[in-house]
Formats: sequence, C-alpha cells, structure tokens
Amino acid sequence: MRILKFAGAAIAAVVVIVTLLLIAGLPSGFLTSAIQARVERETGYRLTVHGATRIGVWPQLKVTLNDVKLQDPKDRDAGNGLTIGSIQAEMTLGGVWSGHRQITRLSIVRPVLRVPLLRERTRALDPSSRSSTSSGEADANIPGIDRVTVADGIIVFSNSQDRVENRVEGINAEVAVDADRKIEISGRARAGEHPLQFAVKARAPVPPLARQNIPLEFTLDAADLLQAPLTARAEVRLNGKVLMINGLTGTLGDGAFNGWASADLSSKPLVKLDLDFQRLEIGTAKAGGTPAAPTLQPQSNTSIDLIGLNYADVQARISAAELHFGDAQLAPAAVEAAVAGGVLKARFANLGVYGGQASFDLSIDASTGNPAYALRGDLSGVRALPLLVAAAGFDKLDGKMQAKIAVHSAGASQHAIISNLGGTAFAVLQDGAISGLNVAQMIRALTSGTLSGWQEQTERSTDLTQLSASFRIENGQATTGDLNLVGPLVRVSGAGTVDLAAQSLSLRVEPKLVMTTEGQGRTSDPVGLGIPVVIDGPWAEPRIYPDVSGILENPDAAYARLKAMGQGLFGANGGGLGALGGLGGLGGLVGGGSGGSGQSDQLGGKLGETLGNLIQQGLGQGRNIPAPASPAAPAQNDSTPPPSPDSQPMNDVLRQLFNR
Repeated sequence: MRILKFAGAAIAAVVVIVTLLLIAGLPSGFLTSAIQARVERETGYRLTVHGATRIGVWPQLKVTLNDVKLQDPKDRDAGNGLTIGSIQAEMTLGGVWSGHRQITRLSIVRPVLRVPLLRERTRALDPSSRSSTSSGEADANIPGIDRVTVADGIIVFSNSQDRVENRVEGINAEVAVDADRKIEISGRARAGEHPLQFAVKARAPVPPLARQNIPLEFTLDAADLLQAPLTARAEVRLNGKVLMINGLTGTLGDGAFNGWASADLSSKPLVKLDLDFQRLEIGTAKAGGTPAAPTLQPQSNTSIDLIGLNYADVQARISAAELHFGDAQLAPAAVEAAVAGGVLKARFANLGVYGGQASFDLSIDASTGNPAYALRGDLSGVRALPLLVAAAGFDKLDGKMQAKIAVHSAGASQHAIISNLGGTAFAVLQDGAISGLNVAQMIRALTSGTLSGWQEQTERSTDLTQLSASFRIENGQATTGDLNLVGPLVRVSGAGTVDLAAQSLSLRVEPKLVMTTEGQGRTSDPVGLGIPVVIDGPWAEPRIYPDVSGILENPDAAYARLKAMGQGLFGANGGGLGALGGLGGLGGLVGGGSGGSGQSDQLGGKLGETLGNLIQQGLGQGRNIPAPASPAAPAQNDSTPPPSPDSQPMNDVLRQLFNR
C-alpha cells in the first residue's frame, strides 16, 4: 500500500508539472530542425531560427518562433532575405486531434524584407534546384490560415555599391480568408514621408495556384504621390517568377483606364505595360482653373535623384485622351518609353497642345553620377499664352506659335542643367499681342530718360503681326542676331544674349514707329528713334535706355534719322500732328500733345530739345566728359569743345528741325 501511495503521489506530481509546463509554454527546440527541413524541402529557401521556439497549449495550441531568417541559399549577399522578430501560429486543440490542420491566426511581428537593387539582369536559377516537391504537392501540404496580421513591417530596397537605400516602413496589415477562399487585405504603410493606405480583395483558386487566374480588386490611396485614389480590377497569374496582369481596368480619380502589364521578378525587374487613360493628371495644378504666373525663383541646386532608372528595365506605352501635366494640358497624348541600362528614351508623337500639335524626343542617361539629357521638339500652331504660362510662368505673349528646339545638357540639379544647356532653338509667333505692355509708349518714354522694368500695366497691350527669333545656346547662354517684332504701329529688330541660368537679358534693339494710321501698308519706311536701345539686367525687371554712345559711331546717320523722325512726326510742314492726334496713345509721343498743327511749334521744339539733350549727354559720355554744373571755358588746346548745357546749338538745330 505504501508503494502504491508513493507511486500515486509521483504520478500526480508529474501530471501537475507537465500541466504547468504546457500552460506556461514548453521549450521545444526539437521542433526547429523539423520545421527548417520542411520549409527548405518545399520552398527551396533556408529557414534559420536564432531565438527560442516555444509551444503553448492553453487556451489554444500556440507555436512561437523568435528571431527568424528566411534566405535564398544561393544568394551571395548574406544581408538579403527576410528577417522576422517573431512568428506565432495558433491552432485549435480540436483541429490538432482531428488532423485538420487549420491555423486560426498567424501573427508576424517586425518583419524586414531586404530587396537588392540590381543594375544588370542575372540568369535565373535552375528551377529543378529549388524544390524536390512539385508545386501541386506543396500547395496541398500548406495548412489553411484564417487570419494573418503583420505588425511594424519594413521593406528595404538597397544597393550597397551605389550607397542607395529606400524604405517602406510602418507596414501594418491584416489578411482574412474565409471558407470560400475569399481573401481580404487591408493596411497602411509609409514610403519615406508619404503615407499609404491599401486594400486588396481576391479569390484564391483551388490548389495548385500556379498558372491559374486570380481575380483581384485593388485600392491605393497615396495623397502625396497620386492626385487621387487608385482603384483597379484585373486577372492576375503567377508563372514562376513572372507576374502577369490581364484585363486591367480601373479609375484614377475621375479618369478611367484599361490595359495590361507584366513583371519578370527573377532578378532585375523587367516591367512591360500598356495603359490607356481617359484623363491622366501628373503633378499639381494651381487652384482656380486658370494658371497664374509664379514668382520668379532662381534655379534650385537641390540634387535630382534619377538613379532609380538603373534598377528596373521598362517597356511602356501610355496614352490619354486628356493629359494634365501640372498646369499644362495635352489632348490627346501618347508616349512610348523604354528604360534599359539606366537610359530612358521616350517618344511623344502628335500631342494635342492648345489648339496645335507637338512632337518630342527625350533621352535621359542616368547610368553615371552626372546625368545627361537630350531633347528635340517641334511645335506647330500652338497658342502661346497658356503654354508659356504653364511651362514657364510667362503670361505676356499670345498668338499662334511655331517652334523647333534641339538642346542637350548634363547635371544633377536644375541649376546645373540650365547652366550646361547647349543647342539651337527657333520660335515665331504670329497674329497675337504683348499683354501688359505698350511698346510705342515705351519708345516715347525713352526720349526723356531710362526705364526701370517693363512698365507693365494691365490695361496696356501691343498688337503683334509677328515676333520671331532664332537662338544658339551654349553653356546656358542663348544668343540671337535676328530678333524681329512687327506690329501695326511698331517694329523692333535687335540682337543680344539671354542668360538662362542668371535669368538676365543683354539686348540691343532698334525700335521704329509707323507714324500714320495707314500702318504697315504705307509705302515709306517706319521712322526710327535714331538711337539704339539697350535692354539689360534681370529679365523680370531690366533697365531700358537709349544707347546714346551709338551716336558717336556715325553721327551723320544719327542726325539723318532724327531728321526723318521729325518729318515723320510732324510732316514736312507739321501736318503730321493731325494724324498723330487720331492715334490716341501715340499722341503723347510728341511730348503729351494730342491736337493739330497749331501746336507743332511747341511740341516739336520740346521733342527736339529732349533729343538734343540726349545727344549732348551721349557726346559727353563718349568723351568721358561729364556735363558741368556751371558754364566753363573750353580748354585752349581743344579746338572742338563739347557743347555745354548753357550753349544750345544742338537744341536750336533740333528745335528748328522739328518746327518745320
């Protein structure tokens, strides 16, 4: 009896100890090797458990693996693969007893997936070495899972040689699978500083899954990256490591799209896609519907990151009935693009651009640390105002525009690209206007002094018959020798340089006015100011002034032009004033008067005196002799002293000239 009592007490103690161990969790290192062998046999990947493996049986059977790593054994970089802080699988005890292997919850905590960014495509591994178990057998052996949760996940895309690392962090997701194999996935993440929300609905086919179509619905909301939420439906098929997406339809905001895509993920991704959009928006348009000219800003020195072009090869065709690129609107639009070896080549053909057409060829070579660019373009019949506002924030020109451009550059920032710009450009604008400027009034104002800025006023404008120029561009300097502006009452020709990097002008122009309401149709030539005009300084606010030093180059010709100008202003006997009075704003050209020939003596004398002062200043500046503040006797050894302000021979001549 005593032996039985001792035996009973020992058994009871063992039962208590085993029960406590099972409830608290039993160290189960013996399971690790079995799990590792099973995973590698069925997937070809090596599973390593560096932490403890534990089993709990109450209230459900729980198996927990800590500090887990899953890696391709043929991958030379040991840093790649998937690491997981912990995995916990839960099963009902009834399912274990019945042999029905159904995991009620699989919890994955702190998974980190490291994806290498490859510059070159590598040969796919031999499929026979992957697994000795067929895909059908593997699918059949996978236990069912009711729910999966992922907490605090990270995906790291990296290339150590290029020192590139991009992350998608804060991945928290939940996957639910019902008895009909319907799968619902929802979650959120963060790409850099950009929050993402996603949802996926799918129906898994009966195993085996390989080469079977899986109907899928997808929603992505990335407010910082996309203009609107993206929703799509497609038939997805996985053939080895090639993902095929067929019958793709969806919406991006209020624009529908359709097409297909595929991705070969065996090494460096090869993506092929063909998408057609009803309406596609790229970039951010300004509120209000009408583009507004932005404040002029210097070019940025911030580095433009294009290295991502090296890590995927792409063959794409994208078309849209309407394409909105920031404030620019293209309808229709189509682009064929290819990326290979870090070089992007894109062809935009027959774009509908503001009433006209455009074609462009763009090349970007990002295979080196200093990207190179090349652009060739042709525009025909395009309305200039909305295009220039959208492209450059310039709202002063309108009309039908034709242009050809062939430029190239290199640089890793906006400022570097513009500073290294080279090539040629030609543009002609017809039947339009210069908004906010009255060129004729500006020419009038130049007879009394220097202008600062463009003298802009909303109610002013200058009608244009044609504005044309061709440019040769080198190191960001655009030089022209054939600037030509033709309007009903004004003509301007000139030459000079536009500094694109410094955003400044250095132009020398010859303005001329048509002094009759007959406009360009008159037989005689328009009348010139007689003095070249310099436009110099920042292009938003340049200085505009007569180049009086030019008179010294040929004073006889300058005097002849002034004489022609006087006769054009007043006629041979002052009769031109009547015509000027009928031109409204041009009446002020003769000193503010608007009346008839009775005022010719006063107005002509005033203009003559003003121009005489300009010429005297030019003569003084040309000899580096400042105008004296009081009369001074000329030097004895100077037989031809410059005229002083108190001696008025030039003024008298011009006053007599204009009073004729």
